[in-house]
Amino acid sequence: MHEIAQTLGPIMCVVGARPNYMKMAPLIRAFHSDPAAPRTMLVHTGQHYDVAMNDRLFADLKLRPPDVNLDVGSGTHAQQTAEIMRRFEPVVDAAQPCCVVVVGDVNSTLACSLVAVKKGIPVVHVEAGLRSFDRTMPEEINRLLTDQICTALYTTERGAAENLRREGIGMERIHFVGNVMIDSLMVGLRHAIPHRRVFADNGLDAAVLADGRFGLVTLHRPSNVDQHDSLADALAILGEVSRELPLVWPMHPRTRANIDRFGLWGAVDRRQVIMLPPQGYLETLGLIKDATLVLTDSGGIQEETTALGVPCLTMRENTERPITVEQGTNVLVGRDRPLIVRLVNEILAGGGRRGRVPELWDGHASERIAAHLVPWLARQPALAYA
Repeated sequence: MHEIAQTLGPIMCVVGARPNYMKMAPLIRAFHSDPAAPRTMLVHTGQHYDVAMNDRLFADLKLRPPDVNLDVGSGTHAQQTAEIMRRFEPVVDAAQPCCVVVVGDVNSTLACSLVAVKKGIPVVHVEAGLRSFDRTMPEEINRLLTDQICTALYTTERGAAENLRREGIGMERIHFVGNVMIDSLMVGLRHAIPHRRVFADNGLDAAVLADGRFGLVTLHRPSNVDQHDSLADALAILGEVSRELPLVWPMHPRTRANIDRFGLWGAVDRRQVIMLPPQGYLETLGLIKDATLVLTDSGGIQEETTALGVPCLTMRENTERPITVEQGTNVLVGRDRPLIVRLVNEILAGGGRRGRVPELWDGHASERIAAHLVPWLARQPALAYA
């Protein structure tokens, strides 16, 4: 098998947005630890292009610098998807990969999958089959289309296979392996930065947390931050919650820009809602781990809080990660202010729901993917380029 691997092109691993890095880092480590695996090639589309944050996350995750950066930058969904495809195609032609591995549900995931599949190159989707059933979300469209054209689909939870089966995807393409985000979480926890140090590094005194308890906030989705009324509503909710529990909010650049644009800085008492600049992965893990509760609209944080047993209130009407609600610590609350305040008080009084860690969220999902994918590639003689 080792000899066959040497005749194959690289496993081309694609990242484009920050959550992708957490999913790809353990996969690349797993491929590197298998002597039978072809070499890997890391392509960064540049969909998220904050250089300082990217460099910091790559270092935190011990993810090597990308071999290729497409430097796509921002744009509408159509512009960004088209530009990724245009720049990715010559990279594929030059490298002749044996497969393309994509993760998650961002524009880069769909764009690179389309380029590869039209060239007859197998596409592997890690985190397949997740559905919010809300087609107004661009990510849902990316998920649906990517899964239809992929050759191998690796799922994080058993329910994902039923979603894929209903969409006509053969069960032979679907492999339940667990959650690679949790692989990164398990490794990162050993080096997580405690919240007191995060405060000190940002010039804050942890004594502002009277009893050491705080809630962590992350908000960035268009449904919460892109319109004046929805953002004002979210800020009013945070203001009310902060009267019960101080909040720590590492603010996404998109959210900060919209608060500026709509003139909403006066909507929150910044003594009780402590706003920080975006934080690195290890700082964020420390804040999640130490938090009394988390208010978020992030998909990945729903998973991380479930794995860590931290109560999570998700300010969305739906989630593509239902297992975090069914088994974990997550509750969907939208922007229902009375519900959120009631749940916060219940958590403060009794600790909230702790749930349980889902099946195969054990830190070894990437190893299971490599154990399946590497011999599968070796059995595909048609993948070797002439």
